[in-house]
Amino acid sequence: MFDPTRAAGLQRLASFAPHAGRTYANGRNYDRGTAPQAVSGLSPYLRHRLISEVEVLRAVLAHHSPPDALSFVQEVFWRGYFKGWLQQHPSVWTQYQAGLLSAYQDLPVDYIAAVSGQTGIACFDHWSAQLRDTGYLHNHARMWFASIWIFTLRLPWELGADFFLRNLVDADPASNTLSWRWVGGLHTRGKHYLATAENIARFTNGYFDPKGQLNENAAPLVDQADHGLVPLPKAPDHAPDRALWLITEEDCLAPPKGVTPAGVLGIISPEASEFAQNAVRATALAAGGQTYLGHDWSNAIRRAARQIGTQQVACSYLPAGPMAEGFATTQRRLAASDIAVTQVIRPYDAMVWPHATKGFFKLKKQIPGFLERLTA
Repeated sequence: MFDPTRAAGLQRLASFAPHAGRTYANGRNYDRGTAPQAVSGLSPYLRHRLISEVEVLRAVLAHHSPPDALSFVQEVFWRGYFKGWLQQHPSVWTQYQAGLLSAYQDLPVDYIAAVSGQTGIACFDHWSAQLRDTGYLHNHARMWFASIWIFTLRLPWELGADFFLRNLVDADPASNTLSWRWVGGLHTRGKHYLATAENIARFTNGYFDPKGQLNENAAPLVDQADHGLVPLPKAPDHAPDRALWLITEEDCLAPPKGVTPAGVLGIISPEASEFAQNAVRATALAAGGQTYLGHDWSNAIRRAARQIGTQQVACSYLPAGPMAEGFATTQRRLAASDIAVTQVIRPYDAMVWPHATKGFFKLKKQIPGFLERLTA
């Protein structure tokens, strides 16, 4: 469904931008199956930053006024909100991992039926198969699926989040984890999302109607933990001269303005999706660089740095998630070899993340000012 290249992302953006106003707002909640959708299909490209949020917003606002494109614009900022929020509440990610491990150790009987699409709930089984086969689900279907998983099938939300994270082509640790928590009533405590047969029938144009099959009166999940706010790290906005620039699945964009790397290396985790792996490869090779697929990133980086004669390594800032965790070990090993690593924060992230401390409304109030700065 998605070509993992920047050119494909830009082409999709150009096709979608004229329709990002009322067409998107009126049709975005409808999951029409194989028929053309009102949604953008840009999420895999934004997830791995083959294209940037700034490029997307500018392209859309070249066709629409901010009020007319507000529905879509807010969806773009939701991504930044989730990343900034998880970065400042890291205990949520730690708790999710612990909950996932516990759930796998005591795997519920209905788990296999859920992930193999054999629950007997036609819409849910269809979405389960679609996710496995295509790596994609319409956003509204993701909400329905998560709600049925949690409240009707009574499965641990962590297992569902992991199922998405392992199969979605646009799976983002922050957006995925916090969206599942939001559906369950954990992100905004006591406020959960319940899928209803009426809503599913309406927004699938009657293709599915699970009347009498869903738990439409479930209580929200409860989290007793206090996930305190942790200050954002002080990341620089520039990289050292003549550094080895790393392309990762978190950011496939070129280095920020003013940064001229001495070389480029794409580092790829074997656990990354096929889309992510190919996106890193395509980006690194287009920049005249090399790629490394494996777990021994530190030795691969040492070799590449030695080839170009530098002790400086730089990359775009790695937000909370598996990539950041794995790279933390790499960074310590490189430091032991006197190789310094600088993680550079993109201006967009530096602008958005500080406002992602509480609910989305706090950040939403800043959107007009953000757009002025981005389109000035």
